[in-house]
Amino acid sequence: MPFVLKRYKAKIGKTVQQFLTEDAALPISQAQRYIAKNRVYDEFGVNIKNKQKLKTSFVDVALFEPITKGLKPIFKNRYFAIFDKPSGLMVHPTSRDTPYCLLDEVKYHLGKDANLAHRIDTGTSGLVLATTGKYSDTIIKTMFENREITKEYIAIVTGKIDKIVKINEPIKKATNSLIGIKMQTAHDGKISQTTVYPISYDKKTDTTKVKLDLKTGRQHQIRVHLNHINHTILGDRVYGIDEEITDKILRKQLDIKTIVKYTKSPRLMLQANRLKFEFDNKTYDIFSKQHLDFVDIVDI
Repeated sequence: MPFVLKRYKAKIGKTVQQFLTEDAALPISQAQRYIAKNRVYDEFGVNIKNKQKLKTSFVDVALFEPITKGLKPIFKNRYFAIFDKPSGLMVHPTSRDTPYCLLDEVKYHLGKDANLAHRIDTGTSGLVLATTGKYSDTIIKTMFENREITKEYIAIVTGKIDKIVKINEPIKKATNSLIGIKMQTAHDGKISQTTVYPISYDKKTDTTKVKLDLKTGRQHQIRVHLNHINHTILGDRVYGIDEEITDKILRKQLDIKTIVKYTKSPRLMLQANRLKFEFDNKTYDIFSKQHLDFVDIVDI
């Protein structure tokens, strides 16, 4: 359980910010983050909002206490580490009740000041870069923003791709969709560029393994772009299938056998396979140790 409640003796009448910084002795940035993320409560469990004055004798703060399930970084130095995330593992907790996520392992192995420099979807396996402190966090996140870090993915998609395909379709949040997380291509979206390189074709399953090079990093970019050219990633539970089916999947109303019937794989067949960048005058070129192959496809 990553979140635990720590109880503090409160001083009625103080604002929550004053209490957290003066009496609980939390750094201002940390106190503001806890308030913004709705992680501060009165003794009856009622969330205390920004600038509210305390009305109870105790205040509870939900603190992140990392646990480990044995996932260790595949590379580590004093500035950053790289984890090889399995498919199905969330990178961040979505609520106080999230039992376990990649951030657990990051903070467990690297310390309380460690953070994730970027994220990948829960269903995507592969490389995630984490920083050990504010110095490297600021630099590496800026490198991601400036496209100074090469991100290479591999995927298995429906149908045959036998030549390089460059996709330059803008992406925005889907309109008139049942699915709140869904994105779509649209002329008024954000510029998005993906290049698809075929690796191998499997005639038996009519699927192609591809390498993907991203020039931008939009939400669900690879999944949206591949679905746009009618080569949906196998195992995709959002794109390429009826939205009513997606809704049932997200509500956990379908078993895995039924999900596979629609998506052709029990997992999303997408992997963050490579990270290449320069840091502190050194070049790093890291590959995932996981394998994504046609043998993982079932019931086609």
